[in-house]
Amino acid sequence: MKRHGFLCPLTFICACVLIAAVCSVKGDYCEVNLCHNGGTCVTGVGEDPFICICADAFTGDTCHLNETGPCIPNPCRNDGSCEVITPTRRGDVFSEYVCKCQPGFEGVHCQINVNDCEKQPCKNGGMCRDLDGDYTCLCPSPYVGKQCQLRCISLMGMEGGEIVESQISASSVHYGIMGLQRWGPELARLNNQGMVNAWTAANHDKNPWMEINMQKKMRLTGIITQGASRMGIAEYIKVFKVSSSFDGKTYTPYRPAGQRKDKVFVGNIDNDSTKTNLFDPPIVAQFIRVIPVVCRKACTLRMELVGCELNVYSNTTGCSEPMGMKSRLVSDGQLSASSAFRTWGIDAFTWHPQFARLDKQGKTNAWSPATNNRSEWLQVDLEKTKHLTGIITQGAKDFGVVQFVSAFKVAYSDDGQAWNLVKDENTNTEKIFQGNIDNNMHKKNLFEPPFYARYLRVVPWEWQERITLRMELLGCDY
Repeated sequence: MKRHGFLCPLTFICACVLIAAVCSVKGDYCEVNLCHNGGTCVTGVGEDPFICICADAFTGDTCHLNETGPCIPNPCRNDGSCEVITPTRRGDVFSEYVCKCQPGFEGVHCQINVNDCEKQPCKNGGMCRDLDGDYTCLCPSPYVGKQCQLRCISLMGMEGGEIVESQISASSVHYGIMGLQRWGPELARLNNQGMVNAWTAANHDKNPWMEINMQKKMRLTGIITQGASRMGIAEYIKVFKVSSSFDGKTYTPYRPAGQRKDKVFVGNIDNDSTKTNLFDPPIVAQFIRVIPVVCRKACTLRMELVGCELNVYSNTTGCSEPMGMKSRLVSDGQLSASSAFRTWGIDAFTWHPQFARLDKQGKTNAWSPATNNRSEWLQVDLEKTKHLTGIITQGAKDFGVVQFVSAFKVAYSDDGQAWNLVKDENTNTEKIFQGNIDNNMHKKNLFEPPFYARYLRVVPWEWQERITLRMELLGCDY
């Protein structure tokens, strides 16, 4: 029997007659749900008065039939792919299909997450954290890298002179011997010699500081401090704090990981010996400020910074690691978007930004915005500045319709407020990256040159059918 454009099995004739009667009065074919086995009833789609969106493993006009085949629904977990060996209905006989697992998973159904930390991949005292199909190392300062295999311990140029006088400033300057001796910040170089050989804050300065502008973002892993002797009297900083900034306007006090209080560093005990303090975790910033807290006689300082350039490892193969979209090292709370699309306006079929993970499975398995225009965006907050070297993108299907982003732009930010668009290094114009050509294949684009940022946005520029995106970022922490 066929009624209202869909086939009605004999067992459903009574229900069909009933729903037709109700619909003829109220015009709502989904008021009494004809969809079985968890199916969702939708009206106003195409010529049929209603359609049923079936749950996995069910099919038919009213979701009353079981789908057939050993891989329908997919028995493989954690994005494993199912491969048919014997084309018969699936039961509990595992020989009819085999699951091909993603790296980091094993088991008949890829249900076992391999503990990647068992092999102890982290070197130099790094602490390993196992992830879904991956691992991450928490490196003690001054070690960096995927496995904490690299050291970031270069002298940054106070003592050697690479940091020039114009990069060094202070809150105040002390003038000695009737104003003839200027103890300026440009003199605050480790092991500097002479009668006037350090920075000293003015006596009236109640909140002294000395600052170095590194001229670009750097990774700083430590500081070496030293006092000096003025008129035969030892002067030095006993205790100090450190703050940092990306723009020289907004400063962040240094705090150990998980701490709410500012870190108080123990300084010198005399005028000539040096004291080394490590930043653990390291500081990534352009401006570094030393803030004396307790001084002997006067706040007098000679110093050196320890660290490395952020791009020092940019040409190594170690800085192209997945940053955590697929493995979920990037949590749902770190993902946001300008909007999210709902298929047929149904909440259960909302294409949320947290679905934009490479190779994610399911009926709604990607991010899609509410509208198709160039003002939409998908944003990732990496929670701290990371070295980003590339991106992998992927489309998806919406109930059989192939959808993907074929071209896009990339913007990045340190604070989530001021944004820079990635530019073509040859033309200095905003770079348009080539995206996907289908719904499933990966498309990899490299950032040339790489950059450093906490926030990244993908801005779709061209698309097929509707903006639909799954993705992974590539890079490293150092």
